[in-house]
Amino acid sequence: MSRDPHPNSLPTRPEPPAPAGAGTPSETPLLSVHAAVVFLAAVIIGLIMGGLMFLHDKSVPTAVAAGLGSFGLSVPVLHKLIG
Repeated sequence: MSRDPHPNSLPTRPEPPAPAGAGTPSETPLLSVHAAVVFLAAVIIGLIMGGLMFLHDKSVPTAVAAGLGSFGLSVPVLHKLIG
C-alpha cells in the first residue's frame, strides 16, 4: 500500500485574474460627464436642425451646413446652461 506524501494537500489551482482596475493606476477619462452631455445634446440639436432643413429644401448641402452650424453654435450655449 502506497502512502501519499501529503495527504491533506489539495491540487493547486491557478489564481483567478484580478479585476481590470485592481493593479493599474487610475486614468483620467477622455471626456468629463459634463463635456459628454454637452456634445451629445449638441449632436442631437445638429441632427434635428439638419433633418428639418433637408425636409424643407430637399438639399443635402444646405442640411449639412445647417446641422454643423447649429452644432457649433449650441456647444458654448449648452456649456453655460448645463455647467
